[in-house]
Amino acid sequence: MTSNSLKYQYQTASILIKLIVINVLLFLIATLVSWVIKSNPGALMQWFVLPIQLEELVIQPWSLLTYSFLHFDFWHIFWNMLVLYWFGKIVLNLFNEKRFLTIYLLGAISGGVLFVAAYNLFPVLQGSMAYLIGASAAVRAIMIFIAAYTPNTEVRIIFFNVKLWHIGVFVVLSDLIQLPNSGNAGGLIAHMGGALLGYVYALQLQKGNDIGAGFERFMDTLATFFSFKKKSPLKTVYKASAKKQPKKQSSNAKTVQKNKDQAQIDAILDKISKSGYESLTKKEKDFLFKAGKE
Repeated sequence: MTSNSLKYQYQTASILIKLIVINVLLFLIATLVSWVIKSNPGALMQWFVLPIQLEELVIQPWSLLTYSFLHFDFWHIFWNMLVLYWFGKIVLNLFNEKRFLTIYLLGAISGGVLFVAAYNLFPVLQGSMAYLIGASAAVRAIMIFIAAYTPNTEVRIIFFNVKLWHIGVFVVLSDLIQLPNSGNAGGLIAHMGGALLGYVYALQLQKGNDIGAGFERFMDTLATFFSFKKKSPLKTVYKASAKKQPKKQSSNAKTVQKNKDQAQIDAILDKISKSGYESLTKKEKDFLFKAGKE
């Protein structure tokens, strides 16, 4: 398989696969480079992990997000990416890639904020030295979001069908129970931050409020800023034909069709919220899948 083929497959892959590839590549790079230079991954990535000291966070503010793409342990990244793949597919069946990425990144940021706040506010954690790495908070946000948005959707786990809300409750309670006696209190607190973001996002979205809209606009602005497209020195001008339909009529027709599609999407999502994804007909699933790709 050529490099061009790999590049094409990556470019045409979903945002879910791209996130998994990025996480795995960074893990391999950190592991191999630290082995070559006889160091440890933590020392190699110290400028990208999330510290608890506020003065350090001010110096490296990017770590509030970059920490979530770093893993120094094989089983840590294995389970994170496996869970992300399972629940990410369900989210992408219902929503577009931009919303998926928004939930993922906001989950990472929320987990990081709660982690730093806890170590600076909770007496039991003050005086401790720690830093945060891993995509767990972002993955928790994806998991709890879909569990809260479509609670009655069922998934197969070994021999049993389990509803998403059962999984969500089990995961959150498991983290809370482990918290007092865990050696990974900071990680569990970050889980809570991601889970809280996912839960609030889902509840607000059901009410018609998209709390991630501002963040999406921010990402669009960044994407526009960093996209340097070469402009062609030549420009071809076409003269509109007199028989061509007026642009205004064409625009109005597109608007009407878009409104009809959105109304159908809203009805399907409402049905999922009440009865679960499996209650949809094949026609409804196909329509939702095509709408998510647009």
